[in-house]
Amino acid sequence: MVKFLKQSLASQLDVDLMSEKCGFALEQLMELAGFSVAQSISKVYPKKSNSRVYVLTGPGNNGGDGLVAARHLSHFGYKPKLYYPKQPKNEHYQRLLKQCFQCDIELEPDLDKGLDQCDLIVDALFGFGFKPPIREPFGNALKALGNTKIPIVSVDVPSGWDVDNGKVDDSCINPEMLVSLSAPKPCAKFFEGKYHFLGGRFIPRFLAKEYDLDLPEYPGSEQCVLLSKI
Repeated sequence: MVKFLKQSLASQLDVDLMSEKCGFALEQLMELAGFSVAQSISKVYPKKSNSRVYVLTGPGNNGGDGLVAARHLSHFGYKPKLYYPKQPKNEHYQRLLKQCFQCDIELEPDLDKGLDQCDLIVDALFGFGFKPPIREPFGNALKALGNTKIPIVSVDVPSGWDVDNGKVDDSCINPEMLVSLSAPKPCAKFFEGKYHFLGGRFIPRFLAKEYDLDLPEYPGSEQCVLLSKI
């Protein structure tokens, strides 16, 4: 049984991972998380029929995971484009964006156009740190995602959902795939899509024990694992 990681504990886990006792940097965690998202996508959505990926990227760490995932998807042979309306001036995010540009990943600021021209959507708008209200242009983006028939892959938390309690109303998005990072958040109990992966294979065993996380075994050298219904 995989234990759920509430919003407050998820924040504390990140603090512990980046403390002296674990020694991780934010950049490392983001790279590993984003790679696991890209790998999860590659296992379910073949690039032959799902090559055009529209990555909706928010201004925080979840958006950074999305930028990393986009870069790796490009290396895997997909053709990602980015919706990135609120770009942080933080040097780390600027480097991630530059890395995407160096992989010939383009920005597509026209949301309707981007959705019309894609086979798959990656929802990397808001993560476990999200707190309402939703400000524009993200409200419009979530409304569009709520109405689309294109498959959606949500990174860690479906954007707009309450991290601990799930959907806030019937207009919330319904992703086909959820890639939980580190450990599933409580909102994953309400996920009704087809594929639930766990990614982020970086938690030291002693820390998993401290948080009482009963994490599944990752097969071989894989960075993601498909979860059964939880």
